[in-house]
Amino acid sequence: MLQVAAAKQLGAFRLDVRFQLPTPGVVALFGPSGCGKSATVNIIAGLLAADRGRVVLDDSVLLDTQQHIDVAAERRRIGYVFQDARLFPHLSVAANLDYALRRAVGRAYVSLDAAVDLLDLGALMHRRTHQLSGGERQRVAIGRALLSQPRLLLLDEPLASLDRERREEVLPYLESLRDQLAIPMVYVSHQFDEVLRLATHIVLMQSGTVVAQGGIGVMSLDRHLRSIIGPDAVGAIIDGVVLGQDPASGMTRVRVGQGELKVQTPAMTPGTTLRVQLLARDIIVSTQMPQHLSVRNNLRGAVTAITDDDGNSDLISIDIGGAQIMARITKSATRELALEPGTPAWALVKSVSLRGHSFHVGPPTSGGSPNA
Repeated sequence: MLQVAAAKQLGAFRLDVRFQLPTPGVVALFGPSGCGKSATVNIIAGLLAADRGRVVLDDSVLLDTQQHIDVAAERRRIGYVFQDARLFPHLSVAANLDYALRRAVGRAYVSLDAAVDLLDLGALMHRRTHQLSGGERQRVAIGRALLSQPRLLLLDEPLASLDRERREEVLPYLESLRDQLAIPMVYVSHQFDEVLRLATHIVLMQSGTVVAQGGIGVMSLDRHLRSIIGPDAVGAIIDGVVLGQDPASGMTRVRVGQGELKVQTPAMTPGTTLRVQLLARDIIVSTQMPQHLSVRNNLRGAVTAITDDDGNSDLISIDIGGAQIMARITKSATRELALEPGTPAWALVKSVSLRGHSFHVGPPTSGGSPNA
């Protein structure tokens, strides 16, 4: 577990956060700019002194102001990736990585070769940092953080300074880092598409406090999240299981709840976890078994809740057998369909509106646990 409880007065701004989430995994601190995300990770790292608080990683107490425990930042075994890469400009990529490796505390479990392979740094090793693109610099910064042999990796909006093309270049490497190593990560962002692709859990922050926390599937339905990301991005996030390819359409068959979706993805191995987002705006609700429609995906379930969305629409929560999804429909449609909790319903969604990303959090592929 990662347990954080911290308070800090920063001028007129008051930070008072509490959250507790399982490890390993990727905890996303998500919220609008200025809500205290960076201050929180700086307290975890030991770079900002809390007025009061307690930070515990697994069985290691890093901070406890009541017990007068405050482990120095350099002894916490925490890797940190900042918005700007903060590499040594007078050193080559290889020398930047070697610097981290030589200063590492604790047993080495990430080798230089493993970091270079994971982040595809081989062709960059002899370059100076000023010769790198923004995306390449961030990959080197991630490699340097890994080679410090951390028990926890903090990433404070590592893609914020990059344009969309460079962000898309770096994101697959972060996904590989999550999938191939068992290092707990705290990822700070106010870009929900990054959270969607990377996170296992979300800590939602507003005005210096935690307003909600939990697994990404539950949090995708949380009203606080809806108020931040806006109506067009509202939708259920579900980790489904790949069943195989549909020979007729060539699309990937994915088990979600007790139903099945067909998603446009490259060929994937059966059993792979695929994270899908079903946007509420793209789902059509029927109270009868759909027939003679062009829509290929329909999920059978039952209405569990009806929530006012705005003056003209409702959000309809539907249980599809172990998973919850949401549909946005007009209030007049809610009345005409006589929807209420318990009503049988079919959720229709076009394949082209689905967003899917392969997803896996598992044991490290080599080298053992960072906490060993």
